[in-house]
Amino acid sequence: MEMKYRQSRALWAITKASFKAIFSQPSSIFFSLLFPIVFILIFGAFTDRPPAARRVAIDPAGDTTGIFYDSLLKSGLMNLVHYTDTAARNADLGKGKLDAVLLIRNAKDSSGSSTVLLRTSEAGAAALPALVRAIDYTGLRIQLNQAHLRKAYTIRTQIVPGKKYRSIDFVLPGQLGFSVLFSTLFGIAFIFFNLREQLVLKRFYASPVKKLNILVGIGVSRLFFQLINVVVLILFGHFFLNFTLVHGVLTFFEMLLLSVVMLFLLMGVGLIISSIAKNDTVIPLMINVFGFPQILLSGTFFPIDVFPKWMQQLCGLLPLTQFNDAMRKVSFEGLHLYDCWRELGYLGIWIVIIYFVTSKTMRWE
Repeated sequence: MEMKYRQSRALWAITKASFKAIFSQPSSIFFSLLFPIVFILIFGAFTDRPPAARRVAIDPAGDTTGIFYDSLLKSGLMNLVHYTDTAARNADLGKGKLDAVLLIRNAKDSSGSSTVLLRTSEAGAAALPALVRAIDYTGLRIQLNQAHLRKAYTIRTQIVPGKKYRSIDFVLPGQLGFSVLFSTLFGIAFIFFNLREQLVLKRFYASPVKKLNILVGIGVSRLFFQLINVVVLILFGHFFLNFTLVHGVLTFFEMLLLSVVMLFLLMGVGLIISSIAKNDTVIPLMINVFGFPQILLSGTFFPIDVFPKWMQQLCGLLPLTQFNDAMRKVSFEGLHLYDCWRELGYLGIWIVIIYFVTSKTMRWE
C-alpha cells in the first residue's frame, strides 16, 4: 500500500508540474485558443450570405429599349452593368471580374427568332450554363405573356420546421479539430523530446516511478489543457455565434468525449515524432507532414464533397476526417456517440496502429 501511495503521489506531481509548464508558455495559449477563435470569426462571417448574382455587361450596340432587356433587368437573375470603355470591359471579362457580355439583337433571322449573343471568357465559363438558363426563363416568360396563356400549374411554397444550418455549424467542429491536432502534436512532441535531451526521462527511468506514470502524468496535463480549450471554443461558438448544440448539455459532453478520443490518438503520434526526431528542427517538419494533408483533406475548412470520388475515399481514411464528421453529426444532426460507431471504429483502428508503433519506437534516452 505504501508503494502504491508513492506512485500516486509521483503521478500527481508529474501531472501538476507539466500543467504549470504549459501555462508558463503564452504562445501555447495563443495558438491553442485565440488563433482558432480568429479563424472561427473569419470563416463563420462571410459564408451565410446568399451567392451574388452574376455580373453581365450589356453591349451598347444591342437593343436596350425592348421588352427583353426590361424583363432581364427586373428579374434579378443577373446583375446587369454598363461600361463606357470597351477596353476596360474586355479586360474585366478576361480577368473573370465580369461573367459575360450580353448583346440583344431585335432583328429576326431566317427562322423568325431574335438573337441573344452571350460572350464570355475561359475565366467566367463556369457561369455560362446558369446564364443561359436565366435567359431562357426570361424568354419563355415573355412568350407566355404575349400569347395570353395561363399556367397549367401553381407553385406554392411551404417551410417546415427544422434546424437552421449556419456556417458556424460547419466551421467550429473543423476548428476544434485544427486546434486539437496541432496543439497536441507540438506540445507532446517538443515536451518529450526536450525531456529526453535534458536527460530528465533517463533520470525518471532510473527512479522508482513507473514508466507508465510518467507518460500518463504528462499526457493527462496536455489532455486537460486541450479540453479547456475545447470547452472555451464550444461555449464561445454557442453563446456568441449561435453554434448548434441539439441536445444542449448532453451534446456538449459527447463532444468532449470525442475530443478525448482524438487527443489520445494524437498523443501517440506526438510520442512517435519525439522518438524518431534527431533534433528539434525536424519536429515541425514531421508534424506538418502529418497534419497539413489532414487539414486540407478532412473537411476542416470546406467539405470533401468538392473532391473527386477517389480522393473522397482517401480523405475518409484520415483520422481527422472521422473526428470532424462525428463532431458535426453529434452537434448539429443530434446523433449520439453510439450512432457514430463507424467514425469511432476508424479512430480505434488508428489508435491501435499508432500505439503499436509507439511501443516499438519510444526512446527514453
